[in-house]
Amino acid sequence: MAGLLGTSSTALFASRPLSSSSPKLSSFTISSNPGKLNWRKFYGGIGIPVKKSRSQLQFSISNVATELNSTVQAPRISKESQRPVYPFAAIVGQDEMKLCLLLNVIDPKIGGVMIMGDRGTGKSTTVRSLVDLLPEIMVVAGDPFNSDPEDPELMGVEVREKAIKGEDLAVVLTKINMVDLPLGATEDRVCGTIDIEKALTEGIKAFEPGLLAKANRGILYVDEVNLLDDHLVDVLLDSAASGWNTVEREGISISHPARFILIGSGNPEEGELRPQLLDRFGMHAQVGTVRDAELRVKIVEERARFDKSPKEFRETYKTEQDKLTDQITSARSNLSAVHMDHDLRVKISKVCSELNVDGLRGDIVTNRAAKALASLKGRDKVTAEDIATVIPNCLRHRLRKDPLESIDSGLLVIEKFYEVFS
Repeated sequence: MAGLLGTSSTALFASRPLSSSSPKLSSFTISSNPGKLNWRKFYGGIGIPVKKSRSQLQFSISNVATELNSTVQAPRISKESQRPVYPFAAIVGQDEMKLCLLLNVIDPKIGGVMIMGDRGTGKSTTVRSLVDLLPEIMVVAGDPFNSDPEDPELMGVEVREKAIKGEDLAVVLTKINMVDLPLGATEDRVCGTIDIEKALTEGIKAFEPGLLAKANRGILYVDEVNLLDDHLVDVLLDSAASGWNTVEREGISISHPARFILIGSGNPEEGELRPQLLDRFGMHAQVGTVRDAELRVKIVEERARFDKSPKEFRETYKTEQDKLTDQITSARSNLSAVHMDHDLRVKISKVCSELNVDGLRGDIVTNRAAKALASLKGRDKVTAEDIATVIPNCLRHRLRKDPLESIDSGLLVIEKFYEVFS
């Protein structure tokens, strides 16, 4: 061991840059005294000090996840050869869930959807099928945060600095992104972390963006959200509340925009959701098992057709899919022109007040959802019918739970709506 840590071995490891095939470097420490042995590599389990001055350190943000080794080319995969997604238009029933998803795509500020229901009711299939319907948005080319070239609040630090200096920004059109958050994800994978290998080999503190950066201006989907670890729930709460993600690692602090549509699904039998997280979801959709025999047969037959020939099945629904996409795009562009009478807004707030809804999120979400529904229907004015359609989904999860109450909370909301609006 003494020979391994001798001068010659140390010089050998310190002078030779690590290749991409080298073992991963698991950690490093930074000393507060410049000029001393202030970096320590843990290479193959052997600690080797390397002298590097603090003045030599640089900092940059790189989309490390998309970088390729210079000697290895990633195979090009055509869109047709990718895993096929079940068409949104082919989903039978579950109208409440589908409407909530569409309204959030039209107006992301509604705040997301919580979908709770029985196992095998198509929750995950429906959410993932939304990908094909998502419209295109403008993003800054090559930016890992999907920065908006027109809105400073949705720009990463580097893009904002370029915009302030008046530099031209390369802009591309891309589909709204959907990111799956797996239950086993680590906090570093979700929030982002420092690229240790680049720091040791190049002397650069490089930030590797996580899933929250990728989900900015897109959709973050959490399946079985009620089983998510508490520390990840706290991360989502912070980002959902502020619209920004802050990473504190190795003596540096990085913030980037993280405004996303939070969609969660789960089975209530497997565990309750924390009230703090439940309140962050703008809308709540309840999904039940289809009981009608003829409808169940139709669902089974449609699924069998898709499994047999996904491409042909998708072609049969292409016209309906394109029509839905055009409808969403039109609704997004016309949303700002939709208005609601003052009398209707007062009645919405009266319903919330008489139901003892905590806070004002219920009022805000109901107003936004009703406007999004009117825009989806091609109108520029909200009606009482629009409000009646969305208000149960906006308020049912915000009511205080009464263990002795047997009536569904959505029915309570509807009863109070008709009482106030009649």
